[in-house]
Amino acid sequence: LPMMKLRLSRPEVLIDINDLADLAYIRVERDEIAIGAMTRHSELLDSSLLAEHYRIFRDAERVIADPIVRNRGTIGGSFCQADPSEDLAAVGAALRATVVIRSSSAIRTVAAREFHDGPYQTVVGPAEIVTELRVPIRPGAGSAYEKVERRAGDWAIAAAGAFVQLRGDSVVDCGIGLTAVGADHFACSAAEDYLRGKPATAEHFAVAGQLAHDACAPQSDQRGPIDYKRHLARELTTRALARSAARARGEEN
Repeated sequence: LPMMKLRLSRPEVLIDINDLADLAYIRVERDEIAIGAMTRHSELLDSSLLAEHYRIFRDAERVIADPIVRNRGTIGGSFCQADPSEDLAAVGAALRATVVIRSSSAIRTVAAREFHDGPYQTVVGPAEIVTELRVPIRPGAGSAYEKVERRAGDWAIAAAGAFVQLRGDSVVDCGIGLTAVGADHFACSAAEDYLRGKPATAEHFAVAGQLAHDACAPQSDQRGPIDYKRHLARELTTRALARSAARARGEEN
């Protein structure tokens, strides 16, 4: 429906999948959190299980659209819309989530970082459907999402999500996902590689933010010029990392 509203799609046939209740769930399966593709935004926002492991979901859901959209929209729909300013795609990239895709004859998985194939394009085939998102459980990790928008509930001018996993005060692992600063969502692997093994300090997070600034490729549009979006990529990445580390230490809810 969002694609039709944007005049980007004119399908001859629409199939209503709202009654696929078996695809609406949030649960732990072994060492992962499994989220059904038909799980509503409001359910992600209210989930105590997600909040326990990844506060980034609650951060992001609080700034997605409005209550009407959050009550009807789904995580699968958000991923498949593939808007370059989509919030949950940046969350998936930051957390190195996996997308489960199913056809009548096979099931395959694709890394969230490889799921989108350009603006409004995905790797889902014409006879396939997204059924699930899987997120690894990382003990000792904190996560956060930072977004700047023109008005509440609007698409992002820029946004960054992150997780930081600590051992003592050193970064064991981390993930950084950005949105609205390029033709597609992307993960800043250069910043991730830089942080691993280093103390979780403001100085190191600032360097990672600069690496995100350098790696992004925003376009000037009605939401802002290129330089401003690059500035936001740096600042929001730095903030998301700092909040993630604070949550990993138990200093912030």
